[in-house]
Amino acid sequence: MLSRTALSLYWIGRYMERAEFTCRLVEATIRLNALGDHVEGDQAWRSALSVVGSAQAFAATGETFSSHAARRYLTLSEDNPSSIRTCIASARDGARAARTALTVEVWEAINRAWLLLRGRTSPGGMQQTLNLVDELKAEIRGFEGALGRMLRSEGRWFMQLGSVIERGDNTARLLDVKYYLLLPPGQEVGGALDRDQWTTILQIVSAKTAYRHIYQEALQPWLVADFLIFRKEMPRSLSASADETVDLLGAFAGRSGRIGPADRLARQRQARVDDLDIVTIFQDGLHEWLHRYVGENAALDQAIAQQFRFA
Repeated sequence: MLSRTALSLYWIGRYMERAEFTCRLVEATIRLNALGDHVEGDQAWRSALSVVGSAQAFAATGETFSSHAARRYLTLSEDNPSSIRTCIASARDGARAARTALTVEVWEAINRAWLLLRGRTSPGGMQQTLNLVDELKAEIRGFEGALGRMLRSEGRWFMQLGSVIERGDNTARLLDVKYYLLLPPGQEVGGALDRDQWTTILQIVSAKTAYRHIYQEALQPWLVADFLIFRKEMPRSLSASADETVDLLGAFAGRSGRIGPADRLARQRQARVDDLDIVTIFQDGLHEWLHRYVGENAALDQAIAQQFRFA
């Protein structure tokens, strides 16, 4: 496979995963916003911008902050590289470049998602925004289903690899930002926190019901962290993402008979996660550990680019 085709496929996976995550983030923030007053609602939207790394970029626009402005920036802004519109448009451009490596179903799912956004300049009110992200989530699920029916070959693996790298980054950033923004002033980590806010975190990663199946105890912040970091049953956990990355890179190695720097970094990260537990992470600092994980994920992304000659 040509390296430029592999690059397009990898980033299709990343962009579609990022678009879905942002859809879920917007949906959950709207629902959290409905539970609080105006000040709490503003804080919820500011934290949503922080999760996707867009808080400073939004501030640089000079636009007066409001929930509507934040929703538009997250969903439809052409100037925001992490907005849903930008991600879907970029995925569609990549799909056009790698058209011969995709099935008709994968292309159509991406294109239908783009058609939902084309020409829209405003997300509308809260309910209209919810309707939009619901429609987009349905099309992205169609993309995931179509991807799962592709041949188990390089084309599918590159898109899955992009998805899993993006997924690990999203989960780590969500847990890092939300954990500290939702901690009340003067309260120690692990104290009594608002149940609705922590439920919202689980909703963003589509794991509220799964959490109840795993833990018998009431919802607790340290258990949410344990769930999103270590539980391999949870597809969006950092441990599951680390395992899937190793498996996918192993599939490439099995096909080519060669391993590279990305394989080594992925295995080292997998071993480090497997050797830890939530108590040790809290003792050493959750924020510091998550910050290192995000850095390791970025280094792994660069190693993948080098190994498969994306540049």
